[in-house]
Amino acid sequence: MRALLEQFIDAWAQSDVDTLMGLMTDDCVFRSSVGPEPGTTFVGAAAVRAAFARFLDPANPPAGVTEQMEITAADGFGVVRWTTRGTAPDGRPIITRAVDVFE
Repeated sequence: MRALLEQFIDAWAQSDVDTLMGLMTDDCVFRSSVGPEPGTTFVGAAAVRAAFARFLDPANPPAGVTEQMEITAADGFGVVRWTTRGTAPDGRPIITRAVDVFE
């Protein structure tokens, strides 16, 4: 599982949607933290591919620099902790700490 998560992190950093989708199942689910639910849930490979492409679109650069903090992995389950640091339009620092959960 750890090697799979490392592949996913690398593909995400490279904005490589094809490689990301090669790591996903046809019935994958992506629960984004952005949107009205709170967040937005994308179900199935086509919807997840479209969401990944939108998140990784070079026309929408990331809001900061993301640092992978740690990977915790077990059989069939993994957690990646990360922090993004950026700057708001008014110059205030923005720090987002989050985890991604993989099954």
